Amino acid sequence: MIDKKPVQTYLAVVAITIAGLYVVHSLDISYPLSMRTSSASTELSVVGEGEVDAVPDIAQVGVGIQVANVPTAEEAQNQIAQVNNDLIKAMTSLGIDKKDLVTSNYSVFPGYSAENSRISSYNGNATVTIKVRNMEKLASVITAATNSGTNQVQGISFSIDDPSQFREAARKEAIADARAQAEKLAKDLDIKLGKVVNVIESQSGGGPIPYYAKSADFMTAETVESPIIEPGTQTVTSTVTLFFEKR
Repeated sequence: MIDKKPVQTYLAVVAITIAGLYVVHSLDISYPLSMRTSSASTELSVVGEGEVDAVPDIAQVGVGIQVANVPTAEEAQNQIAQVNNDLIKAMTSLGIDKKDLVTSNYSVFPGYSAENSRISSYNGNATVTIKVRNMEKLASVITAATNSGTNQVQGISFSIDDPSQFREAARKEAIADARAQAEKLAKDLDIKLGKVVNVIESQSGGGPIPYYAKSADFMTAETVESPIIEPGTQTVTSTVTLFFEKR
């Protein structure tokens, strides 16, 4: 008598295989299929923040030189050069180094008559940026700049010359904050903290912050009273993520 069980088993395997291929095809499943398992995390990560307020010790002042309705382009250039030279003399007399004076946006261009569209005059402008390293001289610098012939104060920005010490202080605060949070969390979760295995840090602050004021026109002023300008403070921040081993 022939044993039919092997044949039946074979037919069952073939049927299951065909059915499985049909399901894969109908559901548009790509293969080979893969499975990935992950073990429980062995680390605890916490984020700490720290911040330090610092008074800026650098100021950058932008002043403008403008000439208008000048008969020739050469005359426009000469007038700009004269004011620029007077400005440099005034700044160096206040102890400003020439390397801290930068002339930019220099241009001379014609003006046209509204009647016949012909050139009727010439205009020109230039911008001089003054870096002030002694904040006590800031008001005197602005006054001297306007008295030397510049007719616009275009803006002032403040920054910290060396923010590294403040960043270090903010970092220490952030690390202490992260450790305190980790210890509290470990106590609440009834776990023990191991060593720090990784650190991620991000920092901000200490860069130039503009002092926004309307551009002032001093074309008709003979003398200008020294302005009172306060740099305020800048906040240097540090955010630290500490990764602790869990025991």
